[in-house]
Amino acid sequence: MSQQEPINYVEFPAKDIPATKQFFQQAFAWSFVDYGPEYTAFSQSGIEGGFYLSDLVSSTKNGACLVVLLSDDLEGSEQRVINAGGIISQAIFSFPGGRRFHFIEPSGNELAVWSTVKANIA
Repeated sequence: MSQQEPINYVEFPAKDIPATKQFFQQAFAWSFVDYGPEYTAFSQSGIEGGFYLSDLVSSTKNGACLVVLLSDDLEGSEQRVINAGGIISQAIFSFPGGRRFHFIEPSGNELAVWSTVKANIA
């Protein structure tokens, strides 16, 4: 099956672009290229995107879509989010097929990180 219009790029609002860049660099090793003081593009994230200067935030509470990152070490990812200054808004919880947590980054955007449930190998 050919994919005609795959998701190619995602953009988020950011109240504090420098703080947001520092957070994602520290927590997830994303790379950034600035395009003036009101926009920065990111890569090394699984999908490319950017942050634009805005007082708005992306949150499921206001109906925004939830971007979910994949992790092989959910607890390690959670600790990196905390160490980088993120706020855990929903602690790790289980759901059919995996576990995840939600966090708020310095500009107020909500994202999540999930991990698959690994079968015990005897």
